[in-house]
Amino acid sequence: MSRGKRYDGEQKLNVKKVFAVIIAIAVIVMFIIGISKLFNTESVTQEKTVALKYFPVYTEGKWRVIDSRGNTIIRAEYDEYIVIPDSTKPIFICTVNVNYDDGTYDTKVLNEKGEEILTDYDTVEAIENYDSSNNLWYESGILKVSQNGKYGIIDMNGSILVNCEYDSISALKGVTNSLLTEKDGKYGIVDNVGSVIINNEYKEIKPISEQYENGYIVVDENDKYGVINYTKTVALENKYDDIKQAYGNGKYYIVKEGNDWKIVDTDGNEFISEEYENIVSVNGENAVIEENNKYGVVSIADNKAIINPDYDSISYATGSNYIVSQDGKYGVMDSNGNKLVDFNYTNIVYRSVANFYEATNEDYTSDLMDTDMNVRLSNVIISELNTESGYLKVRQNNEYKYYNFRFEEREAKDILSSNTLFLSQNEEGKYGFVDRNGNVIVNYIYDDAREQNDYGYASVKKDGLWGAINSRGEVAVAPSYNLDNNTLVEFIGNWHLGEDLNLYYFTDK
Repeated sequence: MSRGKRYDGEQKLNVKKVFAVIIAIAVIVMFIIGISKLFNTESVTQEKTVALKYFPVYTEGKWRVIDSRGNTIIRAEYDEYIVIPDSTKPIFICTVNVNYDDGTYDTKVLNEKGEEILTDYDTVEAIENYDSSNNLWYESGILKVSQNGKYGIIDMNGSILVNCEYDSISALKGVTNSLLTEKDGKYGIVDNVGSVIINNEYKEIKPISEQYENGYIVVDENDKYGVINYTKTVALENKYDDIKQAYGNGKYYIVKEGNDWKIVDTDGNEFISEEYENIVSVNGENAVIEENNKYGVVSIADNKAIINPDYDSISYATGSNYIVSQDGKYGVMDSNGNKLVDFNYTNIVYRSVANFYEATNEDYTSDLMDTDMNVRLSNVIISELNTESGYLKVRQNNEYKYYNFRFEEREAKDILSSNTLFLSQNEEGKYGFVDRNGNVIVNYIYDDAREQNDYGYASVKKDGLWGAINSRGEVAVAPSYNLDNNTLVEFIGNWHLGEDLNLYYFTDK
């Protein structure tokens, strides 16, 4: 029979020796890697995670749309500005067939695939609004549509909120959630979900303040003024000759009867009647008044002067404090007439969104004060006030610093937690970029620079020209643009922000 044969030269497998060899090799490999890391100071920078948004771009005489990664979404083939009502949603309103002689035009709406949507309407438009500084915004979450010459409102998904039954619809200037409707020459108000707040019964409607919750001034066909609350209740009947766009303490209104301004409350009580040339504003239980072109503050209840009318201007700040000017200089006084800040500044404003005072010096730097009037930062220039993330970026002695709204200094890596690169300046005043651990990623070769933006790009300036680097520190756009006229310098891919911030577009010009 056959049997297996074991040759004399063959050896058995020694398992223990094999494992010993594997371990030894692993130790050597780890040692080599460790030595390599020790001598290799170059850091690997990761791509920044970027939220998807959309932006209009002007290039070669045409308009297109890009996303926040720099990709072209809608090709450059439109002569008119492409409106993007909400930068987070792929809804792009293109204006076509414009007749410049009679002002007529058509619109078409495209999605991110370039497909036409919302085709049931003659026109689809974003609803423009403007703040007191004339900055443009679009009403959130809604679009104005027309059919057969009548207007209505839809949401971004195309659902009907207001039927096409009005002769016109527009935003009440400076106020959110308040749409002025016109029907047969009469005006009313609907909100952004389509609820009727005021019926179409009035000759004119104005906001009483920038907060829609404070109500609306309405003018009837007899030119008499009244006030209707956002809750649809009548605050003041239509019997006054004028009502100021001012509102105080939830109950006071400044009204005019005949030639006299006075204050009334919702119960019909009258205050400070026939006393002063002008009543400027109401704040709490006090009012700013004007007499002989000078300003003061009086108590509404007893008409007692708490700040004599000796000043060039007075505006309410917060709490019991007023910003007051005299002989071109500004200070702060309280409602007891006490001087809290001397008249040493060229201007003072109260930043309500961050709860501090910004007092401007003659050299255009500012002192920042808390509400106890303590100077927390001196001789700074505010570069950014970010209410969403709750921080200040200031420039002091040619150095940028970050603070939270309690004026506690923070590092850029803590404030800009999603960034992959951080602006750094060397002793020679040149700019470069480091990673979170302080390793130099971009050498100090730039004359000026900006922090990495939300889209992963950082603007850099060399020899008077601007360009950009990407989130890995690589040159995305070689410095080649003179952007001296730009208020903001910002890049996405090959595109930089245009000069007109109200239009808000990117370009390569």
